[in-house]
Amino acid sequence: MAVVQAQEQAARSGLDHKAAPEHAERNPAPRSLSDQYQEHETAAAGAPSFSYEAAFDRNLGWVTAWEQQELRGKKVAIAGMGGVGGAHLLTLARLGIGAFHIADFDRFDFANFNRQVGANVETVGRPKVEVMAEMAREINPDLEIATFPAGIDASNLDRFLDGVDLYIDGLDFFVLDVRAKVFAECAKRGIPAITAAPIGMGTAYLIFMPGGMSFEEYFRLEGQPQTRQYVNFLTGLVPKGYHRAYLMDPWRIDLAGKRGPSTAMACQLCAGVTGVEALKILLGRGPVRAAPYYHHFDAFRGKWSIGRLPGGNRHPLQAIKRYLGYYFYGRLSREARQAEAELAGSEVEQILELARWAPSGDNQQPWRFQILDSAPENGQEADPGASQGVDRVMVRIPAATGTNPYEYNDGQPTLLSAGMLLETMRIAASGFQRSFEWVYHGSTANGHLIEARFTPKPQLPRDPLFPYIKIRSVDRRPYKSTRLTRQAKQALDACLGDYSRIHWHETRAERWRIASIGALATDIRLRMPEAYDVHRSMLDWTRPLSPDGIPAGAVGLDSLTLRLMRWAMRDWSRVDFLNRYLGGTGMPRFQMDLAPGLQCAAHFTITWKSPPRPDDRIPALLRLGQDLQRFWLTATQLGLVMQPNLAPLCLAHYARNGIPFTRDPSVRRKADALAFRMNALLEERDEDLVFLGRLGWPKSRRVPTRSVRRPLAELLES
Repeated sequence: MAVVQAQEQAARSGLDHKAAPEHAERNPAPRSLSDQYQEHETAAAGAPSFSYEAAFDRNLGWVTAWEQQELRGKKVAIAGMGGVGGAHLLTLARLGIGAFHIADFDRFDFANFNRQVGANVETVGRPKVEVMAEMAREINPDLEIATFPAGIDASNLDRFLDGVDLYIDGLDFFVLDVRAKVFAECAKRGIPAITAAPIGMGTAYLIFMPGGMSFEEYFRLEGQPQTRQYVNFLTGLVPKGYHRAYLMDPWRIDLAGKRGPSTAMACQLCAGVTGVEALKILLGRGPVRAAPYYHHFDAFRGKWSIGRLPGGNRHPLQAIKRYLGYYFYGRLSREARQAEAELAGSEVEQILELARWAPSGDNQQPWRFQILDSAPENGQEADPGASQGVDRVMVRIPAATGTNPYEYNDGQPTLLSAGMLLETMRIAASGFQRSFEWVYHGSTANGHLIEARFTPKPQLPRDPLFPYIKIRSVDRRPYKSTRLTRQAKQALDACLGDYSRIHWHETRAERWRIASIGALATDIRLRMPEAYDVHRSMLDWTRPLSPDGIPAGAVGLDSLTLRLMRWAMRDWSRVDFLNRYLGGTGMPRFQMDLAPGLQCAAHFTITWKSPPRPDDRIPALLRLGQDLQRFWLTATQLGLVMQPNLAPLCLAHYARNGIPFTRDPSVRRKADALAFRMNALLEERDEDLVFLGRLGWPKSRRVPTRSVRRPLAELLES
């Protein structure tokens, strides 16, 4: 019946284009319902015949039958068949445009899947123009499509724009040289042109009409360095900048590296607004607000703006925005290239590239790697796995030196971090279908030696925590106070082995007690001259993405307190004066401990079920570190964020064992009080306590700053 109804509608709007003679098209005669049934039966017996009128009948009402036929006779050129260009083509094909020139030299790849209508597992590796031409012809088999599979350049620009009624820009954001040439040629030929960009979860677009303001007059790209051209193009498209309010991870923007985030929603919005403007231009009805008018619609924020920008980017306010953009986007590009490293090299190197994202105290990354040959070393028996393709890596962990007061109990924090590294190596190896095992070889003058072995296992599934290796991070901000679900706690409890147990501290009173203990520990460590050099070396005041420390903006302090701290940290005498006479630890204690300590789902403590034997202590700490990393990654998988808090354990250990960790007697007395309060809190032998932290649901997932990692090359030893 659907086919019959479509044909009834087609009968009202005119005869089938392919079947009817010319004079019948000019003087359509009505067909009876029985005739239409007969046509349907005939079509059903063989290949279905295509009817333009039936296919686009639902456009009628918003356009007249006459206008629909006008659209059928129009030719549109689209350069670029990616996220925006491909959607343009299919939208206009469904509008009933009859002819296209389409150009793109690229092929579909997995990186296109999030936004490009032609990208799927069946089209990976295929030319984009070929795939999109097929998809358009599946909508309208009568389409006239000329493809330009080598893209657009000076040699074929004339042919590309020959006979074209409208040009629509679908080029990649970063292709500005070709874009400028095409728009200039359109202006020369009197061809209307539209550019629409997917911005965040919205679209910004401009129209350039014959005789009006030109592309170059508006954007002012000529003579500018390439990166500045990108900024000019962006600020010209979005003078309002609605998208900036919800940009969650700005470090994904790298204009110099020609990378930026995108969404399918924005690409579809581009196609929608461009289709409307194309209809108005091609049919000559409705207002067309061409440059210097700009258009910006942001669906996420529900904002729509049509503004006029006299002079385009030459406008005084735009000039200010451009110069701010040169600085801002230049900084983003520098940080983004530093933070992101593509997986490259051998499989073992790719595993280590991921493993380096394991957490470590103050982001110091104490481990070093030596990739070993599979062949046996001199004087040793042959490795039975060598012939099976077993790869070996020696991991060196430095021994505690006594210069860092936070490395208590013979470097226990670093050993736990080393265990986290081993678990990260195991999870990363699963992504390459490699099993993982490690052997502790003891300690030497150079530190602890751990041999890691990776064995090919073709049937080994990838660990579900693999995608969270690089996502996991420390979050020192306040969280939501929503309680943990029973299912979440069960999943986290299951991460721990048989030799440790977890205790949850969830009530407001329990959270306050641990938060106050953390505040006391902060008061102590900020008054310790022995910790001053550690704090000064770990805080990174210049880089929001720190490869070997903690960005100052990530410690949880407001900007005013950070400024005061930066001034004080230049010299210990300033810190001492601030602490003694101006209550210098008050705001850090409140902002880093009391407020976030209360605003979380729970604190947790992890203890030994029974302390390990002295000869098994280091392997036991490594195994516990593995459990802790799995715990942390599982929390990330559940949508939780976490902050370890080992300072109270460290200071209580010194106080309990009478270790002279500082020359200041008042600080030692505070540490004694801290140890007493921890004993009262835990109601257990505090020497069994090995880890303390808090977790909860984040208030925001925005990534303003974070610790990243040193390049793998700096961690490899020959």
